[in-house]
Amino acid sequence: MASEPDVEEVEASPSTREKILDTAESLYARFGFAGVGMRAVAESVGVSKSALFHHFPSKRELWAAVHERCFLEFDARLAAADTRARDAHERLRLFVETAIDGLVENPARAPLLLRSLFEVDHDEPADQAARDVLQRVLARVAAGLEQGMASGELRRAPVQHTVQTLIGMTVFHFATGDFGEELFGAPLYSAAEIRRRKDHVIDFIERALRSNSD
Repeated sequence: MASEPDVEEVEASPSTREKILDTAESLYARFGFAGVGMRAVAESVGVSKSALFHHFPSKRELWAAVHERCFLEFDARLAAADTRARDAHERLRLFVETAIDGLVENPARAPLLLRSLFEVDHDEPADQAARDVLQRVLARVAAGLEQGMASGELRRAPVQHTVQTLIGMTVFHFATGDFGEELFGAPLYSAAEIRRRKDHVIDFIERALRSNSD
């Protein structure tokens, strides 16, 4: 008869690491980097502090790992959308759809990303892997826009400004919480409002980038 794994073995497992990341993401989204201690994360997950430090030796490394996982998921989604797109307009629509899907499937994600812009100094070595993936995500979107502009399917426009606009129209919208729900008079994460947001962003960006030949 197989013996039961001991507590240390369970706490060191990959599944425990994922539980820690899930919990930390939710806590950071609600309370920010400064408002969440390692003890609070360990207690919320139900593991010892030694187990937490086994996976993440510092609070900053945990913060960075949460963001790296988030950016990797977005990169995978956008890469899949890129391969399905038949033209620049479809690529743009798929990018918006898949980015919003990634945000609404985990409501902690948008407020977490918004906090990451101003709550920490991004020059820490621990952040490098997450920064590299984020740059890959932004470069993928920028390349899609540039390709459409070069082919004449999209009109010429400042690419980085357009990327920033897309971030604002997606991430900021779903991070506004009670303010957003009061403004729209409806839950931001309801199916109807998610569909409205997708349609609005796609229509707005397509109109803005419509080429003169359209």
